[in-house]
Amino acid sequence: MAQSQINFITEEYYLLAERAAIKKHEYYKGEIFAMSDASLEHNIISSNLMGELTSKLKGKNCRPFSSEFRTYIPKNSLYTYPDILVVCGKPETTDDKFDTLTNPAVIIEILSASTKNYDKGEKFTLYRGIESLKEYILIDSEKIAIEKFLKNENGSWQLTEYKTITESFVIDTIKISLLLSDVYLDIEF
Repeated sequence: MAQSQINFITEEYYLLAERAAIKKHEYYKGEIFAMSDASLEHNIISSNLMGELTSKLKGKNCRPFSSEFRTYIPKNSLYTYPDILVVCGKPETTDDKFDTLTNPAVIIEILSASTKNYDKGEKFTLYRGIESLKEYILIDSEKIAIEKFLKNENGSWQLTEYKTITESFVIDTIKISLLLSDVYLDIEF
């Protein structure tokens, strides 16, 4: 019986190819995975969040970054593009290209039908390999639902859920409050 072979790609080759690519790809343990395109709702939510975060963090020690920035997790070799991440202090990058961050304090993923299970499961497990990560926030693009995971002092993650458009939630790490009505502005369900 013939075994299927997986062509192992080095991190160096991935970065070289990715920096020249038109579409984004994730890298994990020698394999490359094409990222899916985002829906209209996903893009509106992302835009709403970036506007709110940029405005509320202006002049502070933390800065939001969009999905144009790659994140690398040395503990498990994942290179990925979170929808939004927040870095507090000086951004740390992998090399002199300055396009791959290693020290996010907050990661926000906007869920879609095709990525929901991965973002809630395996990807969150991989993200927990980031020592600087203190909060992981999942925002559903198909219904009003936000899940916030906050890392406690003992290293465990506490879940808080928000399901009503009139609620607000605090991103504890950066000490800002967001209204769900602002996050979901111009979204119709």
